Amino acid sequence: MIKKLSSLLAATTLLAGCSLIPDYLRPDAPVAPSWPQADSAARAGAPLMGDLAWKAFFKDPGLQALIEQALANNRDLRVAALNIEVARSTYRVSESALFPQINANGGFTSQRIPKGVGGSTADVTNRTYQANLGVTSWELDFFGKLSSQQEQAYENFLATEEARQATRISLIAEVANAALSLYGDRALLALTEETLASREDSLGLIQRSFDNGVSSQVDVAQARTAVETARVNKVKYQRQVELDKNALTLLLGGPFDESRLPSPASLDAVGLVEDMPAGLPSEVLLRRPDVAQAEHSLKAANANIGAARAAFFPSISLTASGGGTSGTLDTLTASPAWIFNPQITVPIFTAGKNQANLDSAKASRDIAVATYEKTIQTAFREVSDALAARATLTQQIKSQGDLVTATGDSYRLSRARYDRGVDSYLNVLDSQRSLYSAQQDLISTQVTRLSNLVTLYKVLGGGVERDAVAKAE
Repeated sequence: MIKKLSSLLAATTLLAGCSLIPDYLRPDAPVAPSWPQADSAARAGAPLMGDLAWKAFFKDPGLQALIEQALANNRDLRVAALNIEVARSTYRVSESALFPQINANGGFTSQRIPKGVGGSTADVTNRTYQANLGVTSWELDFFGKLSSQQEQAYENFLATEEARQATRISLIAEVANAALSLYGDRALLALTEETLASREDSLGLIQRSFDNGVSSQVDVAQARTAVETARVNKVKYQRQVELDKNALTLLLGGPFDESRLPSPASLDAVGLVEDMPAGLPSEVLLRRPDVAQAEHSLKAANANIGAARAAFFPSISLTASGGGTSGTLDTLTASPAWIFNPQITVPIFTAGKNQANLDSAKASRDIAVATYEKTIQTAFREVSDALAARATLTQQIKSQGDLVTATGDSYRLSRARYDRGVDSYLNVLDSQRSLYSAQQDLISTQVTRLSNLVTLYKVLGGGVERDAVAKAE
């Protein structure tokens, strides 16, 4: 009997498997075929920035150490990885519905009937043993409803994996940018401490000149104002450095060890890959994990249409079991019994429920198409913005450096004129403030340029690990 049941299950499995999922066609990318800032080197077959592994892009040992710590301990990345496990389990649950669920059960009943009940002349004890093996309500997937649901769960699983990849890339960029902010604020703090020391020296000289009757009290007051302004800025940058450390601690998922991130001699010494082409949109955008995630979500919505279509067709399920019942264990299998109960359910009147579900599935697919296209457009804009910034920031830094040189010369000339009694101390203060402001702007611009390189690497899909997806599949 068991062999007959197994043969029947195998035959019905072969009959199932028709799919009503619409053919999937990837929507055309609604963006220009090239960036506004053309990258001619990419067309010559040069390596692309987005192809670099993150350790090849971030050459600074301090940055590498921080990124490794974040990848190991960051809680957002850990949650994203656990979401993959949830999606994988959901997929396996949907996959199991394609196969019959075979259950075995057994039972024992003992009943005592007192004397006189039912005409018995003595106490009677009845014992019954039962054992059964069977399949309960296994739905045959003739019209692909279950396989469509399985396909939907699989695409959702792949979308979750891409979400983890996007989280990972964003984490790498956030750690790098947080470290660059710390570099910049440390440099601003050092500049302010240097400026404060210089202004304190100037205040001491002017105070002695005033005591000797050479300088005026106005000069002393102006010099003291410059000193106190520098002290205020020093406290501000000290606070900002501590905030930068706190931000890094959160990203790293553990204590921040300052010794792992020594300040570079200059921001220009921070090792990042710079002069590499971005590539063409057709080469770059589809490798981004957020775009891949949107496409997998689109495929899942497309598969859901197949499940909604299958609801219009009959549903066939099988219930079969075999076993035995006996008063003793040794005769339990002497007289086997079995039952085979196929059922078919035909949707005749559902008050429009099936059509509404199909309309909803189609609308969800259209939403997924729009979301996919918007994701590509957003990615195109992010890369275009980063390329535009890269094209101008290098020149801005050069111009800012020239401004620092010019204001430095102006300050030295003003100070020399004041020392000779030709000019007032107010002109010295103005030149000094201009120099300090130009130096601050130069540091900020250097940080912005480095941060732009990190952002460009991120938006080009740099650092994606595709091995994880391949293993999952």
